Amino acid sequence: MDLATLRAWWAHRQGLDDAYEGKSAADVLACTGWARSVGGAAPYLTLFARAGLSREAADQSVADLAICELPSVRGCTYVIPAADFGLALKVGEGFSTKQELKQACALGSSIKEIDRLCDKVIDALAEGPLEPKELREHLGSAVREFGPEGVKKGLATTLPVALGKLQEEGRIRRIATNGRLDQQRYRYIRWDPNPLAGFPLSAEEAQTELARRYFTWIAPATLAEFQWFSALGVKAAKAATAPLGLVPLAEGDARLIFPADLDQLRAFKLPKKPAYTLTGSIDGIVLLRRALAELVDGDHPLLAGQTDLPSHPIFDRGRLVGLWEYDVPTESIAWTAFVPQDATLKKSVARTEDYVRSQLGDARSFSLDSPKSRAPRIAALRAS
Repeated sequence: MDLATLRAWWAHRQGLDDAYEGKSAADVLACTGWARSVGGAAPYLTLFARAGLSREAADQSVADLAICELPSVRGCTYVIPAADFGLALKVGEGFSTKQELKQACALGSSIKEIDRLCDKVIDALAEGPLEPKELREHLGSAVREFGPEGVKKGLATTLPVALGKLQEEGRIRRIATNGRLDQQRYRYIRWDPNPLAGFPLSAEEAQTELARRYFTWIAPATLAEFQWFSALGVKAAKAATAPLGLVPLAEGDARLIFPADLDQLRAFKLPKKPAYTLTGSIDGIVLLRRALAELVDGDHPLLAGQTDLPSHPIFDRGRLVGLWEYDVPTESIAWTAFVPQDATLKKSVARTEDYVRSQLGDARSFSLDSPKSRAPRIAALRAS
């Protein structure tokens, strides 16, 4: 099968062809994949690119608990639809807190001490959500300080360890102080009922359900690509995918797909007209497979030696055709294209520019991204 058709198919499965226009945030994330969240604009761009959802609509979905930002696969944070809260937490077990617990114990704490602190945090949250500073005041000496050695290792007290453990266990969740997904100042609140309470699947069964979703969102994909996404070893990844009945894209091809989806793919036609989409640098179409070379034609200086995108992408039917950044001082998008800049492309850029300007104010790639740190990337885009 030719690469152009495969790219368009991946874009179709990812909802980058207006198939989900007007759908809810929860529907989009359930059907096209959980949205990676690192304190930047990625979740908003994911929902806008697929369904045209406003920031206000996305924030309301968070407030209604139709979607939630949770620690999950690989210990990474994703925005998850409500139907998958339990699954997302289950497949993230151990990833988020294992290293922090080990480090806390090495600094003089213990598992029992952390467990006692967890219980005290739950008690402190009985009256409602609290910020970390407020929790410190409530908990007093129950929080151990690790002194200069802990600060040096990035772990000043036991409180972050307890908060991480409680989130991983589904006993608490964090809510943004201003209700937005593109910042990292939080309050913590009890989660009742706990989404893991009564969750019916074993760890192994949960990984199979994760694999089922993965190959629905982005197949055809290789087992190695699923391994990277899930952080499973070779044996565990094979065990997770074995019950799914996946088949090769073609004889001898390592890429796997569901038989029914293969039939649909064989009947799928490459759209004739361009369909430009601007989305985030950690969008699912890139992050799920991390096969950047398969999405772009030829070489480009801005992509030389890159495994991940250096800036936000512009796609046309699954093909990477440009890069962009938001320039805060000029309230405009700085961009470059690897294809002729026709009127349709310019209209797509203008649409996203208006969205960012009027609803987000910025389009950070991650929490520490800033207009100042972004300036060299903007200069490179404008010079290309």
